[in-house]
Amino acid sequence: MRGWRHLSLTLAGVLALSAPAIGAAKTHHAQPAKPAAPTLVSFQRDLISVLAPRADAQPLLGAALLARPLTGQPKYNDFHSLIERAVSAPGNGPAQSWMRLADCDAAAGGCPNADALAVLLTQAPDNAAVWMLQLGQDVRDGKSAPARDDLAKAASAKLYDDYAGASLQALASTIGVLPPPADLLGQATASSAAGIQAMLVFAIAGTQPQPGLQATAGLCAAPGEDAALKDDCLKLGKTLEWGSSPLARSLGLHLRETLADDPAQQESARQARRDLTWQVQHFAELAARTRTEPALAQHLLALARSGGTEMSVMLSALRDAGVPAQAPVDWQPHPPK
Repeated sequence: MRGWRHLSLTLAGVLALSAPAIGAAKTHHAQPAKPAAPTLVSFQRDLISVLAPRADAQPLLGAALLARPLTGQPKYNDFHSLIERAVSAPGNGPAQSWMRLADCDAAAGGCPNADALAVLLTQAPDNAAVWMLQLGQDVRDGKSAPARDDLAKAASAKLYDDYAGASLQALASTIGVLPPPADLLGQATASSAAGIQAMLVFAIAGTQPQPGLQATAGLCAAPGEDAALKDDCLKLGKTLEWGSSPLARSLGLHLRETLADDPAQQESARQARRDLTWQVQHFAELAARTRTEPALAQHLLALARSGGTEMSVMLSALRDAGVPAQAPVDWQPHPPK
């Protein structure tokens, strides 16, 4: 689905603007990179040291997320140890298991974590994102019949959630256990404590493991005379339109635009996709402004702490900033980079 691939690149590129690189995890979702500033990395390490002794799942998830981009962490403060503790701590759930997907060896072809995926299939069988993740694995392994079955299960699921909202909440709820060091203020990172905290929260939460969106798009690209496949793709598309992330919503809208028989439905989906790109681009601009606007940084952190999904946090932030959800008639999205 070349049209959806173009849109997904646009959205992914814009979302990256609000998630500057602060390091990199050795997983299949990120490539090694130099940290933005040694003092920022030191602050991350200090936060992890304070959070690591906690016993509950949410702060341990926050600590694991903070540790994931870092290399050279002590054994019991690294991503592997912390996410292993999080998935068995009181209050654990699918959000912790989802992040455990990234606890894997990409070089050995072991990503995503097979044990975490098996747990998710029993923990969250009504979540389309889980079945789409399995679909991606089956497509990768050349298992066409199981992949088709995964698509049917995803289409029958009640919701789509990739748990980015839960990660935002875990990070935003724990980022305040230590104030940022004074020597970080006024640097290229951010001009206030809240700005530094917001930068870390939204940057790290942006490295969530992703389900098989491309694989799903490919399977639904040309249903031809297969009416059952077309119906499943349209049914899944409706769920994705109300999904937790902009990328999932973009795929759902694309499925309606390309597969619906009613021209009015196709046009409605096309306009909604344009509005979605508007929303993502303007939220990225808001997130970038947190570096120099402490009040805005504090507000976005409060939204993240309140829970919800990535989409709900984004739409709430836009509403509170007075940005309309619909794009002006003459507006055109920035081209993908």
